[in-house]
Amino acid sequence: MSINQQLLNKYNVAGPRYTSYPTVPFWEDTPTEDQWVTSLNTAITDASNNNIGAALYIHIPFCRRLCTYCGCNNRITRKPGVAKPYVQTVLKEYATYLKKLGRERLPISEIHLGGGTPTYLTPDELNTLISGIREFADIQEDTEFSIEADPRVTTREHLVILQSLGFTRLSLGIQDFDPTVQLAVNRTQTVETVETLTKQARELGFTSINYDLIYGLPLQNIDSIRNTILAVNKMQPDRISFYSYAHVPWIKPAHRGFTEDDLPDGDAKRSLYELGRNLLEKAGYHEIGMDHFALESDSLWKAVKKKTLHRNFMGYISRQVTPLIGLGVSSIGDSWNMFAQNEKQLERYVERVNNGELPIERGHVLTAEDKLLRSHILNLMTRLETSWPNEQNTPFLESLPERLTEPLNDQLIQLDSNSCKISKKGLPFIRNICMAFDHRLVNKAPNIQTFSKTI
Repeated sequence: MSINQQLLNKYNVAGPRYTSYPTVPFWEDTPTEDQWVTSLNTAITDASNNNIGAALYIHIPFCRRLCTYCGCNNRITRKPGVAKPYVQTVLKEYATYLKKLGRERLPISEIHLGGGTPTYLTPDELNTLISGIREFADIQEDTEFSIEADPRVTTREHLVILQSLGFTRLSLGIQDFDPTVQLAVNRTQTVETVETLTKQARELGFTSINYDLIYGLPLQNIDSIRNTILAVNKMQPDRISFYSYAHVPWIKPAHRGFTEDDLPDGDAKRSLYELGRNLLEKAGYHEIGMDHFALESDSLWKAVKKKTLHRNFMGYISRQVTPLIGLGVSSIGDSWNMFAQNEKQLERYVERVNNGELPIERGHVLTAEDKLLRSHILNLMTRLETSWPNEQNTPFLESLPERLTEPLNDQLIQLDSNSCKISKKGLPFIRNICMAFDHRLVNKAPNIQTFSKTI
């Protein structure tokens, strides 16, 4: 499918990725600690009544070197011993949650470790962290434990201990195998390194392996994407995240290491995605929502068929598990009625945890309209369609046809009085379509440059 250049030019505007609604720049009503705890307790009880536990996201900020494309909250250091006290702080934060929730243990269905580089931790440190959580948790049936890993620092010993702790999902940061691109973004790793780690993980029993790839990186071209995707196809990961590089040098100073002249843009950038998608589809992968692909045997594709696909701060996942409790610096929690994000500055996070506080820096209490619009944006991002009965209509939804006139005329959507469906032609513009449902964005555009381009 080739995309008309005129459409690319029209819709290539700054816009959110919609891992939440409202999006973080529009959060305005931070919950108090008591409000957050009460909301979590309600969500945990509701989940337990449905035989589901909570999800934990644990952020590990440390990296040995800076990848200049990265947009994550990280701390670059090779100083020995920095991770061990951080692990103890996270465990202390978990204990604080238990105390304030009035619970001796938490029912847990999912644990996700992200970063930074979670495998910056030694195998022993990972064991201390996860065993410390599990000691005061009731692990539910059908659990899913996953971890992001840097192939350059991840060893077989890491995988062995993770498998023993219940991890079955592994996400490897690849980005691009081309040496020129790797040099430009300060991330050099070989195909052989990734292949060896993938083989070891499968031999140990990991059932779902994801590769993270990025298009739109500096000095990328058709050949580099083709060669990277062909190498990936030979290794057959179960799922693939094929992200658009978000160039936000006003937020991440490391992005100033190259200029926009080094970046493929507009039709050149989209051509990289189309080539990658075509090669992945020929290898048996199915495109899912936005930027994700999976084999038919993977739970992500099965979730599409069962209509259980969900999207949150970690991207697409196979089911909704609520609440999500964020542990560690900058982590975000979601009780469905509220969001809460931890302190983003490491020393401040540690200080507040040591003082016995929940280290919430900011958050948002969702209004009734927020929750309604969140459901529609989530439906569009996961099912490519949404609908609303007349009794659930709002003045903002009544004005929707006006905001969707151009996507409708461009055949990107099908629209009637109470439903919207994204066409195959409209899939590359899913973020733009969701923006029409975003009352906070429509009502009050941020006063600073905030979002990356949608294409």
